[in-house]
Amino acid sequence: MDKFTNSAWFMRIVAFALAALLFISINFEMESDKKSLGLSTAPEISTETIENVPVEVYYDRENLVVSGVPETVDVTLKGAKSLLINAKNQRDFKVYVDLSDPAISMGDRTVTFKISELNEKLVATIDPEYAEVNVQERVTKEFSVEAEYNSSLLEEGYTAGQPTVSPKTVKITGAKDAIEQISYVKANLEISKGLNETVNSKATVKALDRDLNKLDVTIEPSSVAVSLKVSIPSKTVSIEPRQTGKAKDGIRITSISVDPKEVTLFGSETSLEKIDEINLPVNISKIDGDTELELDLNKPESVQKMSLGKAQVKIRTEKVDVEEENAEPVVEEEEPETEQKQEEQVVEEKPEPEKEDEAAAIESKTFNNIQIVPVGMRDDQDAELESEVTSITLLGEADDLKKITKDDINLTVDVSNLDEGTHDVELAVTVPEGVEWELDSKTVSVTITQKDEET
Repeated sequence: MDKFTNSAWFMRIVAFALAALLFISINFEMESDKKSLGLSTAPEISTETIENVPVEVYYDRENLVVSGVPETVDVTLKGAKSLLINAKNQRDFKVYVDLSDPAISMGDRTVTFKISELNEKLVATIDPEYAEVNVQERVTKEFSVEAEYNSSLLEEGYTAGQPTVSPKTVKITGAKDAIEQISYVKANLEISKGLNETVNSKATVKALDRDLNKLDVTIEPSSVAVSLKVSIPSKTVSIEPRQTGKAKDGIRITSISVDPKEVTLFGSETSLEKIDEINLPVNISKIDGDTELELDLNKPESVQKMSLGKAQVKIRTEKVDVEEENAEPVVEEEEPETEQKQEEQVVEEKPEPEKEDEAAAIESKTFNNIQIVPVGMRDDQDAELESEVTSITLLGEADDLKKITKDDINLTVDVSNLDEGTHDVELAVTVPEGVEWELDSKTVSVTITQKDEET
């Protein structure tokens, strides 16, 4: 026995046993410490709900249309907390519905949601678990588009034509049942304020059933260009100066003239029919001599607007003796008419030939190639005149006509309220005071076009 205990192998076995006991003892103490500190190595199991996870649908998109699948679902995951946190942050899994089987039948069916690319150590629950879907044959059909707008937004006096659409037709793709339900294809022109000018805008196209419910279909193109022409009736009337007040002592008003002589009114046809002229009150109570004034034109209440708001007024005067002006006329007693008096009356009535001489003194003078100038043109339009020049004949006394040159004559045409197209517009003529004018044609043909949009 002593021989065995004293051998080298005995000592080796004892040393190995002591080392094993020491290792077991140390590991046991470490495990005890971990447990006492809450540091157990066993994984902690938890749950986490991930909301609004997108749903993918696999099916034959060229020939089928699938409806009823929700866009998102909620997914609850269960497993180790570290894995849950990673799955929630990365969202590297997919939720899908598989309808890719070529033999799939048409109509309503119940399908379950599936999940892929999820860590196998996690357990997933999907809410909802399934969906009621409808599978239909995919159909494409062409429809005409009808534009519409809120006509109650038209301002008083304005009228609108029929809105035009470009392109006039669209292609609508969807389930066969949905295509068969289409009763109207509308492009609604969105207008948020009073309508008093032509509108050119884009409008979204909608497909509606007979009850005006919007249908779930695809429309190509999804929007169209809509043009709505808005105009207002107009009428050109004369401006008539009306003298008000009393002239100062020693001043006599010999003439009152206005420039321009006409103004264009805009409003409803009913309102314009009742107006033949615009009165311009001219107060002469403060006039001391020849005067030029700029006065405001009063717009009638029934008129929406006028082509101008002011006019130039020229007042010509002469000075008179105050006593002569205020002298009362002497009324002589009537005497029986005698042959002699009758002869005197005949003699007094002879100045009439002088009037004929005055009429004979009226002459005419023709000016050729007078430029016609368009006024009031909008920035987004071009105006083309059929003829940019014309001839005008002035009538007046020879001395007055000699002083007049082409620069004293202005011919304009107001295009401020013209829509696209060709219109016959009346010419506005401004000539020196004291002469009359004649034109071969009082109107000119004007073509309005829309400027191309800059790209």
